[in-house]
Amino acid sequence: MSETTSTNEEKKLPLNGRRAIPPNNSNDEENEVPEMEAFGLIPRGFNPRDYLRVVDIYMFKDPHEINKQEHHTDKYYNPKLIVRRGQAFQIRIDFNRPYRPETDQFWLEYLMGRYPQQNKGTYIPILVGNVLKPGQWGAKIIHRENNSIRLSIMSSTTCIIGKFRLYVAVWTPFGILRTRRNSATDTYILFNPWCQLDAVYLDDEKEREEYVLNDVGVVFHGNVEDIKSRSWSYGQFEENVLDACLFLMDKAELELSGRGNPVKICRVASAVINSRDDNGVLVGSWDNTYDYGVAPSAWTGSVDILLEYYSSKQPVRYGQCWVFAGVFNTFLRCLGIPARLITNYSSAHDNNANLRMDFFLDDEGKVDTRLTKDSVWNYHCWNEAWMTRPDLPVGFGGWQVVDGTPQETSDGMYRCGPASVQAIKHGHVCFQFDAPFVYAEVNSDIFYTRREKNGTEVVESIDTTRIGQLIVTKEVGGDGMMNITEEYKFREGSDEERLALEAAVMYGVKKQSTQDTAYQPQTDVDMDFHAQKAVLGNDFKVTITFRNKSRNSYTATTYLSCNIVFYTGVTKSEFKKHSFSAKLEPSSSSSFDVVIKSSEYMSELLEQASFHFFVTARINETGKILAVQKATILEVPTLRIKTKGELVAGKEMSVIVEFTNPLKQTLENVTLRLEGPGVLRTIKKQFGRIPVNSTLTWEVKCIPMRPGLRKLIASLNSDALRHVYGELNVQIQKP
Repeated sequence: MSETTSTNEEKKLPLNGRRAIPPNNSNDEENEVPEMEAFGLIPRGFNPRDYLRVVDIYMFKDPHEINKQEHHTDKYYNPKLIVRRGQAFQIRIDFNRPYRPETDQFWLEYLMGRYPQQNKGTYIPILVGNVLKPGQWGAKIIHRENNSIRLSIMSSTTCIIGKFRLYVAVWTPFGILRTRRNSATDTYILFNPWCQLDAVYLDDEKEREEYVLNDVGVVFHGNVEDIKSRSWSYGQFEENVLDACLFLMDKAELELSGRGNPVKICRVASAVINSRDDNGVLVGSWDNTYDYGVAPSAWTGSVDILLEYYSSKQPVRYGQCWVFAGVFNTFLRCLGIPARLITNYSSAHDNNANLRMDFFLDDEGKVDTRLTKDSVWNYHCWNEAWMTRPDLPVGFGGWQVVDGTPQETSDGMYRCGPASVQAIKHGHVCFQFDAPFVYAEVNSDIFYTRREKNGTEVVESIDTTRIGQLIVTKEVGGDGMMNITEEYKFREGSDEERLALEAAVMYGVKKQSTQDTAYQPQTDVDMDFHAQKAVLGNDFKVTITFRNKSRNSYTATTYLSCNIVFYTGVTKSEFKKHSFSAKLEPSSSSSFDVVIKSSEYMSELLEQASFHFFVTARINETGKILAVQKATILEVPTLRIKTKGELVAGKEMSVIVEFTNPLKQTLENVTLRLEGPGVLRTIKKQFGRIPVNSTLTWEVKCIPMRPGLRKLIASLNSDALRHVYGELNVQIQKP
């Protein structure tokens, strides 16, 4: 390939003694390809028109035509040809005269990037042969008619993912004639979970429909005693989303030659999804102030975020874990990597990966917030991507954990994964990438440690079951919840669990054994805590129950601390303290109720309406301490969505969103968002205020594009109330 370099480009590329050509890491940049590449001096009588010439190339790129149908890419809202690797597709070439195989010679050229090179997979010449070999580049003629030929083209199963430029080259005795650059013939090549030779091959059709082709999903949040769910629009087929996803790889400066490898793509994407250290897609914010941006709870899907980033090239504000995971899921499904969004309830964010979350108590038995650094997230969302792991021993392919939420650095950047779920379950955390961190998120123990006046530390109690007690994802083919805890860990207390832990410790996960610490728990008294289900804005009660199994009478000095927390378990403020003395009769149970008034918590409330209760009790006769902590979440009202008019593709219909303010205060700065992939693009509307008990109604007219079962998703955001959602399934008929 000859290069033509203009002077302004020479200024841009400084000399580099280490490599002959600059790095090729932008799918967007192009080189100039000569239309006539002469072999030497051209004789005077030479007329290129005397030779075979390409008049037109027909790509069969409409959604209803053979290529997009067979390659499961007919849903992409994109006029160009989109195919999956390792599977044949067809094009038709019209010449200026009938093609004569004896004398005419032509070939195809697929190019990518600014410096196409054959050994890097960015320049692919394809000669026309008689047979297509599975999994390798090739082309053969399947039909000839008049001046036209129809080709079947096979791409390699390890081919780079992205947008290729297509040229047809014709050989003449004096030089090569090429077609002119034509962006209409650009071809996107994606991963192919339908192809057995592809690294992302998934053998179950229902799972492929869910994990690759479903453009809406469910995020599970809340906490383990009170699971909440909301829909999320992935929108991987919407206009410009594919280009935005390819731009993310350019932004991450992933060499084009590495873009056929799903492991590399996941690794760099987990860094570029967050804005830390590389100006990636989303700015994380966990402090309840979202100036100059959108509150994380207000987003209804990924499309707005990706398109805003693609057009502005600046990080979008703001995200929290489910937003990072939602955008990451869109990215993976869009490129054809099977992916699902995971929620881990009671997720340990352990700052030194020692499988031990330390909660320090002062000498009265209250939690010392100065010393306690670790936090338990009510829930944490990450993603799993499906792929083989040729870089690991056999058996560690399948689902891999990838996490775009910036928590800890890995190899110097905020990223996490891919880590094999199988390796985490068996404790083989020596295998790359970041398995010890994920292992700790689902397996840590909580230690309640009291620091004596003289500085010695006494472990008062250990909770081995709370962390990672439930790990879930959306079920295949429905909106329900699928429990996948067993994929990550063996049953609590089983022999296999102990073996997996020993393996993890052997492979370098730090675990302090309880033998190192003075630990004699109080065994003959149990304490339990229960919070009544509560609706936002109402009073509710909590109950502390003691069970005295001994023959002794005890008295327990009991502290209840009520806190408002971020869903990450970090405390914002303590809004109520209560202490009392409990008399515990021998061999009996006794319960104590405490009422929590709405006036005590409403002014302090954070967006996820999360409370965290800490109860510590000192048995006065023995000096031993009992501790228990519980998170609870208020019921938040929902939005009601209904439709009006006929639900037919191509016809106008109305969507009506209603909301009644249930609080004892006026809602200020109210914003509503509504979206539904295939029905309507995201629409936002500001409402000044909603007085107490009054109802807001918003009607939106739209023309649905795609028939089939679709989902409408709405969110409401205001100063005092966030995390308000509504959704509706609608069946759009064919016209």
